[in-house]
Amino acid sequence: MSMTDAAPLRLETFVPYRLSILSNRVSNAIARAYSDRFGITIPQWRIVAVLGERGPATATELVAATEMDKVTVSRAVTALAERRLVRRAHHAADRRARLVSLTAAGKTILREVAPMARAQERALLDALSREEETALDRLLDKLSQAASDLGGKDAAPESRSRRLGRR
Repeated sequence: MSMTDAAPLRLETFVPYRLSILSNRVSNAIARAYSDRFGITIPQWRIVAVLGERGPATATELVAATEMDKVTVSRAVTALAERRLVRRAHHAADRRARLVSLTAAGKTILREVAPMARAQERALLDALSREEETALDRLLDKLSQAASDLGGKDAAPESRSRRLGRR
């Protein structure tokens, strides 16, 4: 056992804790903007955003895309369906599965919330220089891959820079 392993755990310097706190702060800040206006939760917004980006998906695909647990995804989809923001239909290839897709009302919310979310992201990233932003993106990619390796998950998702064609 190394000296580092024997050291007491201090949350304020423990990277997983710090990342979790940062994630919660950012998510909650963005959520206030769309929750007040549209009455949707963070999990519901994530479902709407994934469906808007990828199109119709099964619950299993939504769990994988959002990395939320099955119960959270199920509850979010049910709430969105009750509000007629998504619809569920039988999957053509697998009659046991249900395909979830955005309705016109869901697409309207996505069109209105997405610019708000991007503006919040920009405001957050404005605290960094262009070089720091690029480094952060690279570091997040590395940490995502390392976390995937630790947990035995598939490869980390595509980076923001690659999605935006910056590399």
